Order: sequence, then structure tokens, then C-alpha cells
Amino acid sequence: MVYLTRRETFNAAHKLYNNQWTVEQNAEVFGKCANKNWHGHNYELFITVKGKPNLDTGFIMNVKDLSRLIKKEITEKLDHKNLNLDVDIIPKTMMPSTENLAIIIWNILNPLITDAQLHCVKLVETENIFVEYYGE
Repeated sequence: MVYLTRRETFNAAHKLYNNQWTVEQNAEVFGKCANKNWHGHNYELFITVKGKPNLDTGFIMNVKDLSRLIKKEITEKLDHKNLNLDVDIIPKTMMPSTENLAIIIWNILNPLITDAQLHCVKLVETENIFVEYYGE
């Protein structure tokens, strides 16, 4: 099995805040991420597919096609947006955490990748925080 990873980037703001909790509870759990005026990240998105190279091309999947797919379905919808307010691929009732965002990205891309198999969605929020999602 061969693994191919494509990196894309986007910038977005969000706020982690549970409206069912007090301001103090939110501050305790989410810290600065509960800032009432939002906060932003320069996200890095790594999409890894796996498969066997095609005999004619040597590719698992054409990386240009993968890049176009990620841009169309994900980064164009998230880039320079407020994840709490502006993005219709994130349900308004869902906390726009990096973990939830990785699952949403997987669920969007998985049925659309047909030349290979989606292996991993890795979403880097900061230099110290990232998540990886491999499906369920």
C-alpha cells in the first residue's frame, strides 16, 4: 500500500463556547478560546489517501485532482470565515473544534475520493495542536 498526502491551508476564526454553561465554566474549560470576540488560526490540512499505483500513470490518484477537490469542497468554504457563523458545512449546534472539523472534512471527502481510499485527515490548528482522523 502506498500513501499520498496533499497539504492545503486556510485561515479561519472561531469561538469555543458552550451556551449552556456559565462564563466561568467556559473560561475554565476553553480558556482564551472562549474569547467573546473570537480568535483565529492559520490551519494546515493534510489529506492522505492510500492505494496501489496505477500501471499507466504510476499514481495512486492524480494529486492535481485531489488538490482541486480539497479546495472546492473544503478550503474555499472555510478560508477567511468565522466557523461559528459563516460556514454551512458545520451545523450551528456543533462546537467548531478542530476535532469536529476533521470529522466533517472526512465525511465530505470520503465519498468523493474514488481513485484511492481516504486514509487520514490531519488538521493542524497551531504548531502544538493537531488532530488526526481515520474514519470510524
